Amino acid sequence: MRGVSGMCLAQIHRTVVVSPATFCLIRTCRRQNDRWRMFHPAKRKYVTQQVIVCQRAKPKQDLTDPAIPEESVLQEVKSVSSVLPIREASNSPLAEEETPNQTIPQAKEERGWREIKVDASTLPGILARLSKIRLSALVVITASAGYAMAPVPFDLSCFLLASVGTGLASCAANTINQFFEVPFDSNMNRTKSRPLVRGQISPLIAVSFAAACAIPGITLLTVAVNPLTGALGAFNIFLYTCCYTPMKRLSIANTWVGSVVGAIPPMMGWTAATGSLDVGALLMGAILYSWQFPHFNALSWNLREDYSRGGYRMMSVTHPDMCRRVALRHCLGLIGLSTLAPALNVTTWNFSIISLPINLYISYLGYRFYRDADRNSARKLFFCSLWHLPTLLLLMLTCKKSVVGKKEKPEVVQDPR
Repeated sequence: MRGVSGMCLAQIHRTVVVSPATFCLIRTCRRQNDRWRMFHPAKRKYVTQQVIVCQRAKPKQDLTDPAIPEESVLQEVKSVSSVLPIREASNSPLAEEETPNQTIPQAKEERGWREIKVDASTLPGILARLSKIRLSALVVITASAGYAMAPVPFDLSCFLLASVGTGLASCAANTINQFFEVPFDSNMNRTKSRPLVRGQISPLIAVSFAAACAIPGITLLTVAVNPLTGALGAFNIFLYTCCYTPMKRLSIANTWVGSVVGAIPPMMGWTAATGSLDVGALLMGAILYSWQFPHFNALSWNLREDYSRGGYRMMSVTHPDMCRRVALRHCLGLIGLSTLAPALNVTTWNFSIISLPINLYISYLGYRFYRDADRNSARKLFFCSLWHLPTLLLLMLTCKKSVVGKKEKPEVVQDPR
């Protein structure tokens, strides 16, 4: 081995003259380089660490047995019925031997119309919830306030007819509203217990009840009161059911349209007493219009999740900053409208003074709602609006500026003689 190494060095430096036999030995070692490298200790370590080992994959064997014919594998698959049979629990072994073709006829009946049985004792309560009786009562109160504020003598029969007609029109509008919103009310926790959603009453009965309220109500307002009041009642039903209700899922402008709906009842009370749309009627409508924004915006703030699930586009859901700004703006607007009432000879100047504390308080809560933007401030503003409106109307009634009974005294012509 030492001789071979010496020969290699001599060959590299070419300083030693070798014999032909030695040269043949060196050539033989070069030809067997690969084998020599595997046996060399240092080279063997290098090869075992660096050489990439490749493994040839064997082709997958075909699992099909050529001895078995293809036709013998195919089998006929029977059709499976869409309705699986439901077996009644039984201890007898015969219950397990029923054929799968037997189906219960009740499964077919569930796909069709389902009969709704209504108990006569629960029907008044169901119709009261269907017509939103508390909201309808608030509408009648505002219409009564408009009638009482009119500068005419108080007629009890006309007052009762106007109140009943306005209440029937409100019940009809609320019923139609619930009829249209059944698919959306079922997604909201606040409205999922309504009669139509729970199936306590059929849609046919609901529509019949709405027609039974709308037709007599509008007829009563038109014939027994005056045509102007009847026209306002019919327009309000149309505005609430055909404009406000579908607009709730399209645009945030529904809040402004709904405020117009709430502003019409006191105007109806005024026109029922006077037969005309005076400045006082517009003032009463403006007060109700502005009051509804802090009332409803505070209510909808704590119901944003519900309105979002129902698919309603409310300011509290899509424009929360605008929701708080509009509420504060109309709280301050109530102060201006209360000051405008004595200027229009609807009330005395005492009204603007005694109504200032409650208007300032609701404005303060509106500012808290605008600043904090939390549930607590919204809840306080909402509950304040519940007692603010009846208190404001009562103060208005006590400061009413009546012109009834003022007759011009005949001028006394003195005889020059």
